[in-house]
Amino acid sequence: MTGMFEVGDRVVFVLDGAKGVIVEAEAEVGFYHIIWEDRFTSWEKEEMLEKPKE
Repeated sequence: MTGMFEVGDRVVFVLDGAKGVIVEAEAEVGFYHIIWEDRFTSWEKEEMLEKPKE
């Protein structure tokens, strides 16, 4: 499985709309380490993330 995101991509958390940037990717298992706009970091599943609408 190859992920749809890469390190450096901007993402939006689907549940609350929080914006962040991917800092580490484990794309083969579908997990991404995100630093959020409030400087909190977390690992999230790919299906919980989407690309921002421009």
